[in-house]
Amino acid sequence: GQAHAEVNAINSVDDKSLLPDSTLYVNLEPCSHFGKTPPCSDLIITRKIKRVVIGNTDPNPLVNGKGIRQLKENGVQVDSGILESESRVLNKRFFTSIKENRPYIVLKWAQTADGFIAKKNFDSKWISHEQSRQLVHKWRSEEDAVLVGTRTAQHDNPTLNVRDWTGRNPTRIVLDRFLRLGEKLNLFNRKQLTLCYNVLKHEEQNNLFLIRVNEENFIQSVIHDLHQRKIQSVLVEGGALTLNFFLETGLWDEVRVFTSPKVFGEGIKAPMVPHYSSETLWLENDELKTFRNKF
Repeated sequence: GQAHAEVNAINSVDDKSLLPDSTLYVNLEPCSHFGKTPPCSDLIITRKIKRVVIGNTDPNPLVNGKGIRQLKENGVQVDSGILESESRVLNKRFFTSIKENRPYIVLKWAQTADGFIAKKNFDSKWISHEQSRQLVHKWRSEEDAVLVGTRTAQHDNPTLNVRDWTGRNPTRIVLDRFLRLGEKLNLFNRKQLTLCYNVLKHEEQNNLFLIRVNEENFIQSVIHDLHQRKIQSVLVEGGALTLNFFLETGLWDEVRVFTSPKVFGEGIKAPMVPHYSSETLWLENDELKTFRNKF
């Protein structure tokens, strides 16, 4: 709901008399409608910026070429489709929300060298290195929400906030179909917005929403509700049943897997990694592989 990038860029120029001789570069078409803020295209025209270079046309039906047309009709030179694929990656969350009517979904887990996500008693703490865990906190700050299933909430008792990084806390999501989780868990401390999806009741309290959805197509109903709440991205952190469901239904956009040199010998098997091309990064002794479903 705050100022768009075009507004911030223009406001950052101390000498506004330079603007008519400038070129404005944007990765997404300037908006042409009144939303929470005025149209950026109007500001560009008012400031007499002579040229605008655009990465992607805005897929939002409220814009979708109208901003470009308005600029051209007012004498602005517009070059579009520049670095289009790179710009699409930058806007992947927004594009997924508009085109697929759901959040952008990132699956994340850590596994041992012998392919386990947790011990037989569901203990999964500290499989990965400290640096890898810090990166996860950075990821949490970048997404709208972070999601776990019932077993992870019960056995790990996560807080799902941002601690080892500077950034905003995500909305917490827990899947608890039959409301079996104890109210003293960290997830229910009401220190950040928490959505608990279930099939029994709907109740909204301070920072804790119990949201009832249909038992049939449970997770699809959850994803639909998140889209209705304008949550554009979700980081799914487990557990194995939850991760496997997203994988088996193809309901994912990225998979990020840490593989540690640690060995459990037995335990809960890690999900099967999809057969997609991946990127590899090393953090200390941990291997991080990222798989993408698109973009």
